[in-house]
Amino acid sequence: MRLRRVAAAFLIATFAVAAAQAKPLVHLRIGWVVTPADIFPLMFLKPGLAPHAGKTYIPELIHFRGTSTEMTALATGALDIGALAYSTFALSIENAGMSDLRVIADTFQDGVPGYHTNPFDVRKKSAIHRVEDLKGKVLATNETGSAVDVALRAMLKKHGLDPKRDVTIIEAPFPAQRAMLQEGTVDLIPAVEPFGFDPKLRAFARVLFTQRQAMGRTQMIFTVARAGFLAKHRAVMVDFLEDYLRVLHYFLDPAHHEEAVRLVAKATRRKPSFYAAWLFTKRDYYRDPEGLPDLAALQANIVLQKKLGFLKSSLDVRKYADLSLVKAAARRLRSKAGR
Repeated sequence: MRLRRVAAAFLIATFAVAAAQAKPLVHLRIGWVVTPADIFPLMFLKPGLAPHAGKTYIPELIHFRGTSTEMTALATGALDIGALAYSTFALSIENAGMSDLRVIADTFQDGVPGYHTNPFDVRKKSAIHRVEDLKGKVLATNETGSAVDVALRAMLKKHGLDPKRDVTIIEAPFPAQRAMLQEGTVDLIPAVEPFGFDPKLRAFARVLFTQRQAMGRTQMIFTVARAGFLAKHRAVMVDFLEDYLRVLHYFLDPAHHEEAVRLVAKATRRKPSFYAAWLFTKRDYYRDPEGLPDLAALQANIVLQKKLGFLKSSLDVRKYADLSLVKAAARRLRSKAGR
């Protein structure tokens, strides 16, 4: 809710600028699920971090519970820029018929050596010590078909459990899952960032397995848009991606760590101490500094989805990627920095 109010304040401030310009600004409807994993909502918290905002585009931040509902919004034209998971990307093309969907930039990757991977937690006092012990249990996911949902089902199948017959999987928002695990409503949760770092969760929960163990290296979330929109608004999208890279570099710079922590804490209404030890460090997800997604990892993730029966056919991700915009944005940013 707070991030929505921040975005609304930003829009009000930029309307005055737009009114004074001969050319109307492009409204970019931008989807996000969890912050600070998704940094799009953080781009506009400090004046000047995203210098093209309010000059060539106006950001409209739209929150979704999971990437599956983002996929639907992209399909219906209710969203311009989405942050999709590897799982929902393939389904967007195969089931939703969005053959014009394009991967345009990295958001974050899971399981990169030396960086964070999502844990799947059970209660410390639970008798669950192996994946096989989950038989007959109730497991939480945020949305059927989401990235962590596919990882969960992949791990179950690896250990001989049928996700439909041997366990019960229920959907619940990430913020509600800690209480559900503690109360015994569910027996396992995907402890994604930032919720997995919650001291209250860590006090009673332990890791049963990780996403890296289930899926290997994962191009977890990446930025997408439809080809027609990119063709129509290419210059504005390069501006947006330049702003994204500028903000990313700012947050990843250790010299700005304290301020990044303060901004995120203020936006999410958590204490800075919650983020200080891990945010935008190697304990966090990996984010490519040039904004380039790992297409090889994405291809492997989709091949595994097909092997597990989540997809009818595989696809060549290179045919659905257009990295020319983020590369142009990176070149322009380097040029401005004198590098």
